[in-house]
Amino acid sequence: MRPPLEAGLPDDPALARLADILRSMGSVLVCYSGGIDSAFVLAVAHKVLGDKCIGMTAVSPSLASFERDEAVAIAKQIGARHELVESSEIEDENYAKNNVDRCFHCKSELYRISAKKQADWAMNEVVNGTNLDDLGDYRPGLEAAKNAGARSPLVEAEFTKADVRRLAQLLGLSIWDKPAAACLSSRLPYGTRVTRERLTQIGELERRIHELGIRQARVRWHAIGGAEGTRETAMARVEIGRDEMAKAFDLRDAFVEAGKSVGFAYVTLDLAGYRTGSHNEVLKGRSLRVI
Repeated sequence: MRPPLEAGLPDDPALARLADILRSMGSVLVCYSGGIDSAFVLAVAHKVLGDKCIGMTAVSPSLASFERDEAVAIAKQIGARHELVESSEIEDENYAKNNVDRCFHCKSELYRISAKKQADWAMNEVVNGTNLDDLGDYRPGLEAAKNAGARSPLVEAEFTKADVRRLAQLLGLSIWDKPAAACLSSRLPYGTRVTRERLTQIGELERRIHELGIRQARVRWHAIGGAEGTRETAMARVEIGRDEMAKAFDLRDAFVEAGKSVGFAYVTLDLAGYRTGSHNEVLKGRSLRVI
């Protein structure tokens, strides 16, 4: 078990600015996914607010089990109170049909739950991990946050992703360089229905790829022979960080074996490598930047 972060904050103007914003809120519920941005917000909020800060992780089929476990472990490292709550966005037809606004419906459910828990736990504000780099991307979830009145302290403090990583490392957060993460539903092409089976299939293959020693990987799910397809006619298009591409190629037989064991008929490596939101590349004017 990693030791808790040391008490106190390093002397840094940007960090002091963020701490002042969080302190002014009095108490906060942090929408905490286990990714570096929300983990960083949770760490700073815990340092300045103590038990007036609660991290909340929404658990649903779109959250990979290994991501949930890491979120729990990192919250323990931080020392913050951490609550796991059930989320049922997959029961919403607007979400399950997987149109381009899927993320809006997912985040709307998250903030609906957050509002209830905010009242239950008597927290003044609901905050998220959105940073300045997120604002130029196509992210319908930002609209849901705005509608719910959730605050983005990293945006208010003018933090970029690079700022988050630099200061997370300074704080001693072990995941300061963790690759960007996203929900499993983002691995399905728009128009391909979100189902528990498909999310489980994707998450299990990603877990096995990580266990093979690959750090940055995305399993993109594609139907073969029809718009919907079935478990037996699905193809996995695996995106790997370019610095790990050669290693992944050497492991190709293990990739294929792992993919077939969870029901993929075909397993392919995407030669363009890992990039966030590659399914958005088919949306005119809405492609996410490559990170």
